[in-house]
Amino acid sequence: MPGPKCKICRRAGQKLFLKAERCSGAKCGAVRRPYPPGVHGQKSRRSNSEFGKQLAEKYKLEAVYQIDEKDLKHIVAVDPVNLAKKKMEITDVIVNSLESRLDNVVFRLGMAPSRIVARQYVSHGHIYVNNRRVDIPSSKVRSGDVVSIRPSSMKRGPFQNLSARLDKHTPPAWLEVDKQSLKGKVIGIPSKENFDAPVDLSMIVAFYSR
Repeated sequence: MPGPKCKICRRAGQKLFLKAERCSGAKCGAVRRPYPPGVHGQKSRRSNSEFGKQLAEKYKLEAVYQIDEKDLKHIVAVDPVNLAKKKMEITDVIVNSLESRLDNVVFRLGMAPSRIVARQYVSHGHIYVNNRRVDIPSSKVRSGDVVSIRPSSMKRGPFQNLSARLDKHTPPAWLEVDKQSLKGKVIGIPSKENFDAPVDLSMIVAFYSR
């Protein structure tokens, strides 16, 4: 879902917290102008059709996790037989795939104020996984992986207050943070109970089941 982040939230009709602090403050575009962007934004109406609602939820999920149509389509293209063998639902697969992304883990650990910033940190080579640099935001982490900031990056502005940021942050149950070493560790598997994005996953499943 391309476009300036505030416009994405306005189009969705709710805060998606794409810009961290700005979304929590009075300058939030979705609060100041709570209607879709564009010349006819105040007069336009959101689709009430089932398809329109499903499409809106899909766009929101893509915006929150910074993925595109191709990424999401790949995630939901799961063999039903394998799902049955693993006793999993498609919504479990969606949550696990999205939450296990490295950029999301960096955000969840409190090392970045938003997923957008976390994605930049990874792409610019600031993130280590098991003491090796990984610069692909969509890389998957697994239980036991240790995530940290590249030592040479710790002197840079964005990371100078990392200790204070981590001190105030509480990660989800499947992650833990060592506030002394400023490292994070994956200690479990993300589940639907950890999913807090303002998105109805059942709508996503219905969209791709058509």
